[in-house]
Amino acid sequence: MAEVEGSTAKSEGLASCHTCLKLVPEDTHTCPRCGSAVHQRETDSLQRCVALLITACILYIPANVLPIMYTDQLGKTEASTIIGGVVLLIKLGSIPIAAIIFIASVMVPSGKLIAMFYLVWSVKSHSQLSPQQRTVMYQVTEFIGKWSMVDVFVVAILVALVHLGGLLVIRPGFAALAFAGVVIVTMIAAEIFDSRLIWDQLEDNNDNSAT
Repeated sequence: MAEVEGSTAKSEGLASCHTCLKLVPEDTHTCPRCGSAVHQRETDSLQRCVALLITACILYIPANVLPIMYTDQLGKTEASTIIGGVVLLIKLGSIPIAAIIFIASVMVPSGKLIAMFYLVWSVKSHSQLSPQQRTVMYQVTEFIGKWSMVDVFVVAILVALVHLGGLLVIRPGFAALAFAGVVIVTMIAAEIFDSRLIWDQLEDNNDNSAT
């Protein structure tokens, strides 16, 4: 039997291990190579992914609107948001640092949310991007997501180091917790999204064109 272009392991009665990518028969539940659980597709992958993405969007609002840290100096308290911190750094002439924080704390999280929503939508709808391009998009999105924690790390370091006898104290704000939640939830959403669904669509298109 000739091999069908764009065929998947699922159509051949096989399943791919998510950990080591070994192909095993579809009725195998444990990978013989690494011992991981094997399943053809994640159960309700899209629904769970969308639920997590919506949660991340809700958390993203207070993460940007509320103060990410408070600075207590000589009895005076000053609140700083993410955007406010970027603007302050620009005014102080620290444009490279401002650019890094803006990219890591604003562009990357919002870009990841948009990319994940698009990938979920593309599984059920027609997309102009090929499966190869969407797979690369997913891999890049999954990789860069963890680098969004720059602001949280900076606040944590400042809280731990800056405590000058009551003259200067830095305290984390609720936005730091919300922002950490955004990063963690989007990372889980990327893990739950089953990228193999992208290739199932290609096979379905091939089957429809063959009939």
